[in-house]
Amino acid sequence: MKYTQLGRTGLKVSRLVLGTMNFGPQTDEAESHAIMDSALGAGINFFDTANVYGWGENKGRTEEIIGSWFAQGGGRREKTVIATKVYANMGAEGEPWPNEDRLSALNIRRAVDASLKRLRTDHIDLYQFHHVDRRTPWEEIWQAIDVLVRQGKILYVGSSNHAGWHIAQANETARRLGSYGLVSEQCLYNLTERRAEMEVIPAAEAYGLGVIPWSPLHGGLLGGVLRKEKEGATARSGEGRSADALKNTALREKIQAYEDLLDKHGLEPGEVALAWLLTRPGVTGPIVGPRTADQLSSALRAVELELGEELLTALDEIFPGPGPSPEAFAW
Repeated sequence: MKYTQLGRTGLKVSRLVLGTMNFGPQTDEAESHAIMDSALGAGINFFDTANVYGWGENKGRTEEIIGSWFAQGGGRREKTVIATKVYANMGAEGEPWPNEDRLSALNIRRAVDASLKRLRTDHIDLYQFHHVDRRTPWEEIWQAIDVLVRQGKILYVGSSNHAGWHIAQANETARRLGSYGLVSEQCLYNLTERRAEMEVIPAAEAYGLGVIPWSPLHGGLLGGVLRKEKEGATARSGEGRSADALKNTALREKIQAYEDLLDKHGLEPGEVALAWLLTRPGVTGPIVGPRTADQLSSALRAVELELGEELLTALDEIFPGPGPSPEAFAW
């Protein structure tokens, strides 16, 4: 496994991030534990989750599965950089109540304690804002975070699904208050979805944030979906992205060109999609969310995959990026 620093911090993390969203809803506890053991054994030390994972009446279940894995000992917690998230409503299903979601100081305080209990740990290494909260001022957010840092409950803070100007606003406010600010941004970023290159990634680089792409295969679209279709296999749809996207003739043609290109080079589409992200400026590591041990093995091969300039150029021709702003939409 290869490692890098998380943004401007001294924290060393693996170039692949183990995503755990499937743990509980699609992968049972025993298999989830086996995947985490395999990931740690392969050198992946960066695990990502969220308080809401498990979803619906089972939200929080994913953190519980990770917590029961930590409880087995053997250095599991000590070797793992654990990242979780706050924002979504964690109240009882069908019984909405105020202050059980978003980023108020009250909810942050309650949510951290609840995640610590489910994770069976005394601190969270990276605490991430799952979405921007337009109703809560950054001054309030940083005040709450600074208290938690002093208490030793969290070490670093990151954002997720934030615009470039949100990152700037957050870290300028933190600078004014003497807080450390955001150290990472988790965003949707892959070969087919490159809008983050316009402003989010430049903002992250400017403020020293590591970029953690989620959905690196875009819900299976970049994982050999057309080949699987021909073979009669059921392609992974994520939140329906693959199925819906392939109805777009132009995009389907691009995916076909992508798969044809990689067939010529004898390469696996999913591995190339991950390896491409590892060549991108500012990227710490993409999140891989294996449901099985075999899927994890495929992701691990991507770390060692070297993509030549000719192949990178060909990929840009199939999936051209938008270019940085303002040039992307102005002269």
